[in-house]
Amino acid sequence: MTKESMGMIIASKRKEKAMTQLELSSLLGVTDKAVSKWERDLSLPDTNTIPKLAEILDIRLEDLMQTSVKKENLKSKTDTQTTIRLVLRAIPLAMGVAVIVLSILGKLEMKEAITLLAVGVTSLAIYLLNDH
Repeated sequence: MTKESMGMIIASKRKEKAMTQLELSSLLGVTDKAVSKWERDLSLPDTNTIPKLAEILDIRLEDLMQTSVKKENLKSKTDTQTTIRLVLRAIPLAMGVAVIVLSILGKLEMKEAITLLAVGVTSLAIYLLNDH
């Protein structure tokens, strides 16, 4: 199943409405050459023109732009949430290991150890609060 380009959609919808490129261009306030370029996929309509174009062609804006924003954003949001959850689980482990290693090496003051552990516990708390 081949996905139609925006130019193909514009051309087919314009022809369905028995409209010439010149007629469409005059309704949009652009040249017929611009419409021709859109239909041949040599350029795209200006972002300010697209909503009016969709209205004239009697097509949903999402269909004209062939967007699946909800699905893409959902996937992106899920990926971001997964990454954040992983980081929030990794920080406490890293802080704990750092405190142990630096203590063994004698390179850690008590105040620094408490700060590192506090960062780890805070990250763990955020993770657990978001999990429920």
